Amino acid sequence: MIDVKGLKKSFGDNHVLRGVDLKVEKGEIVTMIGPSGAGKTTLLRSLNWLDAPDAGTIRIDDAEIDAARAGKKAVKRLRSKTAMVFQHYNLFNNKTALENVTESLIMVKKLSKETAKARGKELLDRVGLSDKYNAYPSFLSGGQQQRVGIARALAVDPKVILFDEPTSALDPEWVNEVLTVMTEIAREGMTMVVVSHEMRFVRDVSTRVLLLDDGQILEDGTPEQVFKNPQHERAQQFLKLAHLE
Repeated sequence: MIDVKGLKKSFGDNHVLRGVDLKVEKGEIVTMIGPSGAGKTTLLRSLNWLDAPDAGTIRIDDAEIDAARAGKKAVKRLRSKTAMVFQHYNLFNNKTALENVTESLIMVKKLSKETAKARGKELLDRVGLSDKYNAYPSFLSGGQQQRVGIARALAVDPKVILFDEPTSALDPEWVNEVLTVMTEIAREGMTMVVVSHEMRFVRDVSTRVLLLDDGQILEDGTPEQVFKNPQHERAQQFLKLAHLE
């Protein structure tokens, strides 16, 4: 499903990714953890070219791109395989919840307005917002806005959903409702790559955990393997400080 080889990314003198290799199989829920600045979000954003890598190749499904010759068509094709759920929702404030979801159905999928509206309602129902079709983002809680974001991501029928710390901007009371929706989507077989600090989700839902530091993957295994038996000293230090052992 996803095959990353030799991915490198620098911002000036800061080497954020140092030749990362990664494979993700269909249906896996891969969660990335690690200290701030480890390269987690940059790796995630590289998967759909929001952060264009300096070197390396990425293949998602049947779309492949090489950083050395990344043309617009190749980037567009790669992006068509993924959808992203952002930390800060990124909803259109002047559109209702339903309109936020149907936007991509009409503009990208080229569905009629009526067909898109019906599909949009199905997706909002799926994330528990059947009573919020006509609500604007300013009248929704943070958790509800994030669930609209998830429905919008599902609308384009992606092969992979990328989650960039989807609960970090939420008040504690709203975190559970978002994690519940993510858990349900995972159980339905959606391939997911997640940057998260919600260790309950990491432990209970992830099929694999990657622990990154200094632009490299230090640990790659099941939640039990990574949390209970980390192999690298730096990983052991991080888990100890985070009280996750």
